[in-house]
Amino acid sequence: MTPARDDSRDRPSEHWRGVFAISVAADMVRMEVQNLRVYERRGLLTPDRTDGGTRLYSQADIEVLHRIRELLAEGLNIAGIAKVLELEERVRRLEARLRASRS
Repeated sequence: MTPARDDSRDRPSEHWRGVFAISVAADMVRMEVQNLRVYERRGLLTPDRTDGGTRLYSQADIEVLHRIRELLAEGLNIAGIAKVLELEERVRRLEARLRASRS
């Protein structure tokens, strides 16, 4: 469910490249490492992997994790969060298509 990695968002490619180890990512968003693993298993985000299988989180992944924290604080469960993230991504894609069609 990680946001689509396309250039339509005017973000540098570094924004999408996994650079943070799971422990660093967990510290950045003040979550337990286990939670990040659960969110990945549930499809809320998809961190990059090294050839050896180590998870590497991008700045975009960190933003998704912050959004997950917000939604948890609002009382949503994992299924609800998945739906919200899916709908937010759909809106972003549609807005990008609209901007492109106006150009």
